[in-house]
Amino acid sequence: MLAMWQKLSDFIFGEPVRQEMPARVMQQIEAQQNVSERLISWVQFILILLFGGLWLLSQQVNMSGTKFQVVPWALLAYFVFTVTRLLLSYRIVLPHWLLTLSVLMDVALLMLLIWSFHIQYEQPPSFYLKVPTLMYVFIFISLRALRFEPRYIMIAGLSAIIGWGILVWWVVYAVAGDTMITRNYVTYMTSNAILIGAEIDKMVSIFLVTAVLCIVVVRARRSFFRAVLEQTNAQDLSRFVSKEVAERITSSAIQIQPGDGESRIASIIFTDIEGFSGVSENMSASELAKTLNAYFGAMGEVIDRFGGVITLFEGDLMLITFNAISDDPDHARNAVKTALAIEELARTQTFNGATLKTRCGINTGEMNIGAVGAQDRLVFTVHGDNVNIAARLEQLNKQFGTYIMMGEATHLAVQGEYPCTLVCETPVKGRMQAVKVYSPQ
Repeated sequence: MLAMWQKLSDFIFGEPVRQEMPARVMQQIEAQQNVSERLISWVQFILILLFGGLWLLSQQVNMSGTKFQVVPWALLAYFVFTVTRLLLSYRIVLPHWLLTLSVLMDVALLMLLIWSFHIQYEQPPSFYLKVPTLMYVFIFISLRALRFEPRYIMIAGLSAIIGWGILVWWVVYAVAGDTMITRNYVTYMTSNAILIGAEIDKMVSIFLVTAVLCIVVVRARRSFFRAVLEQTNAQDLSRFVSKEVAERITSSAIQIQPGDGESRIASIIFTDIEGFSGVSENMSASELAKTLNAYFGAMGEVIDRFGGVITLFEGDLMLITFNAISDDPDHARNAVKTALAIEELARTQTFNGATLKTRCGINTGEMNIGAVGAQDRLVFTVHGDNVNIAARLEQLNKQFGTYIMMGEATHLAVQGEYPCTLVCETPVKGRMQAVKVYSPQ
């Protein structure tokens, strides 16, 4: 039975967020709610101006010269309350008791205006039951949907039903011995008589609109919560992988599976810190973490400047791609610019007091970009023969005392701009011909 009710609830209100919302996510949602309250306050301000104009208009057409002054004083009090609420919404988080009071005052003011019509026009109380001003109650109810909390919609709807019920009761019992009730629809439409069924219809309509809006807001609230949670997760994910990779994963039309990927002509850089093992031996774990954070932070700025994407961190190693995750038609040239900037930065600056000279291996060619791993644990990376060559070129720097090595395809793309020297031709596992290796002069 419980499972059946749960399914029915999910069908009507939408599937709830199953996990507990982190405090920082709730803070984001609360910030959005505060913005909504400011919008509500502005709408209320416009409505009070409109009500004031309607009252002044009714005074102009009323030739009786009545001295009744309840309505203008009520409008003035509500105007002060509305302006105060508007100003407070920009300064503080409005407490729930104030929001509830605001809803009740909205409805009370509307009912007071409707009630005053029979006095303004010197008609029996049943006169006000037929004024179209009742339609404004739907504005006040729907206004509460701007804030994703159904309780305020329910408060507005229920108070409107109770208020209208009180107005109907007043009509029936205001004049002793004359309830003015009729069962004839024509009589109801052409006189000041009242039709109880018609008034019940109005209250039922208010109830149904309130109920539908509550369902809509609950469904939207749950979707909104999931959207904020997913956005936060994506932002958190981008701190552990590049924002380009995070965007590609989260915006994929279908869930990424192991082996999903595409083949592209791209450029890649492998970097490694020279003598890092010796450097790290002389540091505590916290000092090493600070040093690496300073190093990766500085290198990240250089890599971003030339459109590179850090696809992998592993110890002191970085794998940087160009035209793999995001489009870059000048990827080979930008890869070389990045390597030269990294080499200069590592040579001329220190990181937490340490000098961390960096070796780079660059290669350009066809490679596969996609997900690798198990079904429940994936890594989004690049792989292929040309990736392995870039890793091999980085290691060759040790043998030749250089800091930048590049493959022939990269050299051909930049030789007009960056003079390079042929360092060697090295055999590579899986290839019949040796790979020509160049280093910028």
